Amino acid sequence: MKAVTWHGKRDVRVEEVPDPAVKEPNDAVIRVTSTGICGSDLHLYELFGPFMAEGDILGHEPMGVVEEVGSAITNIKPGDRVVIPFNISCGRCHMCGKELYAQCETTQVREQGMGAALFGYTRLYGQIPGGQAEYLRVPEAQFGPIKVPEGPPDERFLYLSDVLPTAWQAVEFADIPEGGSVTVFGLGPIGQMCARIARHLGHRVFGVDGVTERLEMARRHGIEVIDAGEILDVAAEVRERTSGRGTDSVIDAVGMEAHGSPAAKIAQTITGLLPSAVAAPLMSNAGVDRLAALHHAIDTVRRGGVISVTGLYGGMADPMPMLRMFDKGITMRMGQAHVRRWTNALLPLVTDAADPLGVMDLTTHRLPLEQAPMAYQMFQRKADGAVKILLQP
Repeated sequence: MKAVTWHGKRDVRVEEVPDPAVKEPNDAVIRVTSTGICGSDLHLYELFGPFMAEGDILGHEPMGVVEEVGSAITNIKPGDRVVIPFNISCGRCHMCGKELYAQCETTQVREQGMGAALFGYTRLYGQIPGGQAEYLRVPEAQFGPIKVPEGPPDERFLYLSDVLPTAWQAVEFADIPEGGSVTVFGLGPIGQMCARIARHLGHRVFGVDGVTERLEMARRHGIEVIDAGEILDVAAEVRERTSGRGTDSVIDAVGMEAHGSPAAKIAQTITGLLPSAVAAPLMSNAGVDRLAALHHAIDTVRRGGVISVTGLYGGMADPMPMLRMFDKGITMRMGQAHVRRWTNALLPLVTDAADPLGVMDLTTHRLPLEQAPMAYQMFQRKADGAVKILLQP
């Protein structure tokens, strides 16, 4: 089969690799019909090389049609249309019993000290072959796959794999009071959906970004946008619009790719140039993140408010303004999305013909799998108005 494989910094290729097969009774194999490129994939493209191996298959946002199932699988059958969550969870362990599916004890990558395994995401998360491919082996298929109806286009459902549950969890973790307000930093795919979900739930939403196309997309969905390229002090602008207090909650949907962190950018660049044997322990034990977005979040949230972090950070010793956080009485929540915890709430929204979350207005580019190298380059550069790119095998 054809698959998107990693070969080094900014070097992804579409290559022929062996077809996946059922190996365990709880496995399934799907034929992938659509798969997304996530902002987290750009971290592999740019920074996380020390945790990658040449030839690793990328991607964790797939959906498709079931081709084959293991002997223990009764919940899905060949021919079913399914979306595959990005994290792999069993649904029956202690953590899954608490709906903390991203911490599944069956698939935890204990040798790396990490949580549940992820598709297509470094040896830190199990080095499981990913979904930017023609076929995908799905472990723990007795729980993970989400059956969706035939008929509507893939885009109606694909975002159940990551974007929608990640955004829903971010809004839930933000604990916005009824009729309250939230600022969303970063209007990439996750931030767009955070803003739309919060507005759908009746909250006042500010969206912050510096990319014109992202701001325009947010405006189309009723979000009050703040252009970070024009307004230098975003926190002051938000306070001015909220009686001097700031918003009740803030969602950081940017993570370590924040602009305005020149020293950390240099550290990231240098780390990315080091040999893997040196860079891996450095990244595992040092603060190499660009924290501008998180610092803006701390400044922007009102006293006693909540910050929800859904953007990915990679450093183990990042400096935090603890005095400021303590003085303001800030609550902070974060973590990988517990995908299956939120799908029952999301399914009625994505199957609603009215499309209340605007899932059909997120994809900006649809490309064949063979054009993945160009797609990664375009997405990394935010070229040609790229907000969300889908690959179709």
